[in-house]
Amino acid sequence: MFELNSKMNDDRIDEIGENHVSTSAKNPIRPDAFDISNEEKIAKIEESVKDILHTLGMDLTDDSMQGTPKRVAKAFINEMFMGLDPKNMPKASTFDNNYNYGEMLVEKNIVVYSTCEHHLLPIIGRAHVAYISDGKVIGLSKMNRIVEYYAKRPQVQERLTMQIVQAMQEALGTQDVACVIDAKHLCVNSRGIKDIESSTVTSEFGGKFKEKETKKEFLQYLQMPTIF
Repeated sequence: MFELNSKMNDDRIDEIGENHVSTSAKNPIRPDAFDISNEEKIAKIEESVKDILHTLGMDLTDDSMQGTPKRVAKAFINEMFMGLDPKNMPKASTFDNNYNYGEMLVEKNIVVYSTCEHHLLPIIGRAHVAYISDGKVIGLSKMNRIVEYYAKRPQVQERLTMQIVQAMQEALGTQDVACVIDAKHLCVNSRGIKDIESSTVTSEFGGKFKEKETKKEFLQYLQMPTIF
């Protein structure tokens, strides 16, 4: 059985969680994370979910509840957190920019479904990704798949935004990539302060997108104020 960090007291744990603070630029994944198969993980998670539901007082012999632990376990491994597994990293196929398109390309309103790593509650929003070709272009659907891959893990929005940009930069061989994410966090909307109206906006600008005019043009595409 794992042990929590004994050096961190309850007040500090609550402070990090309530303020949605990330303590690492990379997802905190253990080196032995993939020593067991997905099937073994599903079996272990199923038993853990059974224990949680039993502790909450649920009757797991009820027809509606009997399959819940396995359904949750399968959803965790195959859907909600599939982005933890490097085997699921999408192949970011690129092509030569034979038509010499030299302006920015913007993929707007990519749906983001992620999970807050502090309370394991949903993050739901939209990502807007742009790049300027330096000789290579990427398939449009691959941009969506990159967003999905990094979203499907326990996350913080700032890290997710940076990871999308870094993956695009690596695939395209250029620093000229930008991403803005506007999302609602149900850990804010449904618990704690319970502010159902607020959303969080994060951004990462690389290369030419750090320049004032290029950044302004990108944000105009998004109909967003030039506040960054």
